[in-house]
Amino acid sequence: MKRLLASLEPGRLRAGAAAWLRERIDLGPALAWAAKKTVPIHRHSWMYLFGGAALFLFTLQVASGVLLMLYYHPTQAEAYESVETIMAEVPFGWLIRSVHMWGAHLFIGLVVVHLVAKVVGAAYRKPRELTWVTGLCLLGLVLASGFSGYLLPWNELSYYATLVGTQIPGSLPLVGDWLVHFLRGGDQITGDTITRFYAAHVLLLPLGYGGLLAVHLTLVQIQGQSLPLRMSPDAVRDRWPFFSEFMPTELCLWLVLFGLIATLSVLFPAETGVKADPLAPAPEGIRPEWYFLFLFQTFKAVPELVGIPLVGLVGLFLVLLPFLDRRASREQRRSLWLVAVFALLAGWVVAFEVMALAGPGRGHPPEAGAGGAERLARSLVSLALLWAVIGFMVYYLWQFARENRRIRRLYRRE
Repeated sequence: MKRLLASLEPGRLRAGAAAWLRERIDLGPALAWAAKKTVPIHRHSWMYLFGGAALFLFTLQVASGVLLMLYYHPTQAEAYESVETIMAEVPFGWLIRSVHMWGAHLFIGLVVVHLVAKVVGAAYRKPRELTWVTGLCLLGLVLASGFSGYLLPWNELSYYATLVGTQIPGSLPLVGDWLVHFLRGGDQITGDTITRFYAAHVLLLPLGYGGLLAVHLTLVQIQGQSLPLRMSPDAVRDRWPFFSEFMPTELCLWLVLFGLIATLSVLFPAETGVKADPLAPAPEGIRPEWYFLFLFQTFKAVPELVGIPLVGLVGLFLVLLPFLDRRASREQRRSLWLVAVFALLAGWVVAFEVMALAGPGRGHPPEAGAGGAERLARSLVSLALLWAVIGFMVYYLWQFARENRRIRRLYRRE
C-alpha cells in the first residue's frame, strides 16, 4: 500500500510520464532547436512582433470560421436566413460572427503593416528573396479570402459589391468573359456563386494559405531574422532567447489584440443588412471594404482596360523588388528611383483611400446589432472581466520575461 501511495506522488507521476514519453518520442532535437532559437535586439526589434501576431489572427479566423460553419447554409434560399439565425438565436452566435468580422479587418491590416515594415527594413534583400515572394503570395491569399467571404451573408451590400468586383476582369481581351463566368459559376451571381465562394473561403484558400505559410516560416527559420539595412551583425547588442523571453512579449500582444477584437465585437457587432434582391436596383453609395477601396476608386477614375494592367504592373514590381534593388543586397542606400516609386505607390493608395472614404456611405444605415440593452450591459461586464484578466496576464508575462533577462545578465557576469 505504501508503495502504491508513493508511486502516486505528483513528482513521481511527472517523472514517470516524462520517461514514458522519452521512450516513444525523441524530443531532444526539438528542445535543442528551441534553446538555440534567438531574436536579435536592436532599436527596430519591435517589428519582429508583426509576423507572430498575424499568425495568431489567422488561427483566430480559422477557429471562429469553423464555429460559423456549423450553422451557415451556403444556398441562395437559406444563406441570409442562416446568418440571421446565427445573430439572433444561436447562443453567442452574434459574438462569434462579430469576432470573425473584426478579426478579418485586423488580420488584413496587420499583414499589410508587416509587409510595409519589411519594405522599410529592406528585408527582401539577398538571401531572402523567396521569403519575400511567399509573403506577397500570402497577402494575395488574404485579400482573396476577404473577397470570397464578402458574398456569404447574401445582403445588398455583399451582393452588389461582389457584382462589381467580378465584373472587373471582364474587360480583359480573350479571357475576360471566361474569368467572369469562372468566378460567378455562370453569367449572373446566383446560388452557384455562393457555393463557389463558400468552397474557396472555407477550404481552398485556408489550405493554400496554411501550406504557403509553412513554406514561409520554414524559410524564416533557415535564414534567421533579417536586420535593418546597413546594420552589421556586430551592431546587434544582444539576442533574446525566443521561447523564454521574446515569446512572452509576443503573447502580450496577442492578448491585447484579442481584447481589442472582443471590445469592437461587443460595441460594434456585425451587421445583417437587407437581404439581396437581384431584381431590385442597386442602393446608392455601395462600396467595398477598406482594403479594396483604393482599387475601387482607381477603376472609377480610369477605364478598367487601363486599371487592370496598372495594378498588374504594381504587383509585378513588388515581386521583382528583391532583384531590382541590388544596392540593398550590397548593404547600400536605396536608389533614388526606387524611393520615388515607393513614394508614388504610397501616395496612390493613401490618396485613393481618402477619396473613397470621403464619398457616400455604404448604401444602408448601420444596425444596432442583435440583442438589446440587457445584452449590452452583460457584455460590458464581461469585457471588464476580460480586460482585467488580460491586464493580469500581460503584467505576469512581462515580469516573467524581465526576470529571465535579469538572470541571464547575472550568468554572463559570472
